[in-house]
Amino acid sequence: MAYDYDLFVIGAGSGGVRASRIAATHGASVAVAEEYRYGGTCVIRGCVPKKLFVYASHFSEDFKDAESFGWTVGDVSFDWAKLVANKDREIDRLNGIYINLLEGAGVRRYDGRARLKDAHTIEIAGETVSAEHILLATGGAPTMPDVPGIEHAISSNEAFHLESLPEHITIVGGGYIAVEFAGIFNGLGRKVTQLYRSEQILRGFDWDVRHHLAGEIRNKGIDLRTETNVTAIEKTADGYRLSLTTGETLDTGLIMFATGRHPNSSDMGLETVGVELAENGAVKVDEWSQSNIPNIYAVGDLSDRIALTPVALMEGHAFADTVFGGNPRKPNHTDVPAAVFSQPSVGTVGLTEEQARAEIGEVDMYKSTFTPMKHTLTPSEEKTLMKLIVDAKTDRVVGCHVVGPDAAEMVQGIGIALRCNATKAQFDATVGIHPSAAEELVTMRTKWTPPEAQAAE
Repeated sequence: MAYDYDLFVIGAGSGGVRASRIAATHGASVAVAEEYRYGGTCVIRGCVPKKLFVYASHFSEDFKDAESFGWTVGDVSFDWAKLVANKDREIDRLNGIYINLLEGAGVRRYDGRARLKDAHTIEIAGETVSAEHILLATGGAPTMPDVPGIEHAISSNEAFHLESLPEHITIVGGGYIAVEFAGIFNGLGRKVTQLYRSEQILRGFDWDVRHHLAGEIRNKGIDLRTETNVTAIEKTADGYRLSLTTGETLDTGLIMFATGRHPNSSDMGLETVGVELAENGAVKVDEWSQSNIPNIYAVGDLSDRIALTPVALMEGHAFADTVFGGNPRKPNHTDVPAAVFSQPSVGTVGLTEEQARAEIGEVDMYKSTFTPMKHTLTPSEEKTLMKLIVDAKTDRVVGCHVVGPDAAEMVQGIGIALRCNATKAQFDATVGIHPSAAEELVTMRTKWTPPEAQAAE
């Protein structure tokens, strides 16, 4: 049977655009459908605008620190509307770049929501086309809990377009989005309360990272309350009144929920075609990103493997090489570096201590907590944490975790070392860059002993 396209991609985010471009360079006829803007969550309403907001929020501390380095800073003020406008201009530019990349590769664009009619037929805004292969790459969306008054709350999507910032902002959640926005709003001079239902923020991260960051967040003035959740939201004359699981109430000018995201798989015709979905709506795929329907694949957050932009890029590229490039390869989800642009930031790669002890058994720990050189002159009490986890039997470094300035920049390089199975001896043999915080990663020599073990010695 002749099809209109060799490949039809639904969703023009990171994974969808990469797969479209690479498949086209392999000679495939490709089309992509996007109902909103090109670039996906990361570029439009995720990591890119959020990182710009993080940069903006850092200036409040920089102005304070400048005096310790001999600078006299005069009166300063902040214009939220100007920041939002400048951010929007940059997002517009990136949206245009993604469109140009697709058009330059010869990919046909369809603007509108795409739905599957059958395993090879797609409908977009009343137009029907066919494709031999279909790639689903529609990403994820914020999950809002079923709480009375939830219509008064916003998600991270709306946070990028607020007309103004109230004096008191409450954020519900303990994941990276919640932590990052708490730091942003706090740095922009707002009073911030962060509520999290469990015992500690950043579930799934190394315990030392979670504990250390929570302390730093509180030291910066954020009212972080763990084991606390919202049971109801009431509109008041001045804002909102929150009923809490502790029995207290909390008045706030804005409430934002960052309580997780879910795969964006609804209203796409997947059930009609028979694409198998997980309980949370994720498209179930095998190690080749293939669904139970042989010609339909899924990548990125929709497949709910690792919800990171570079992972979606990797999955989309591997799919295109496999199906159209004559180079079968699986995306590798091992030792994927990640960052949280909290304040201070977090960089992590490999196993947490908890995972290492469960999977490996005998492990050696190397930990260091110190004042960054910048703050030896400032009044700041911020501390940097660095931690290496080593397989005691093979000496291989299996985990690295950093909390402090430029953590992501450091851990990107360490991610290469872990992929190369570097040993602690090789870390030790590497000459450090002085003076830098990163040199601590190659100069930690003393194994960390738990306090209870020290007491028994």
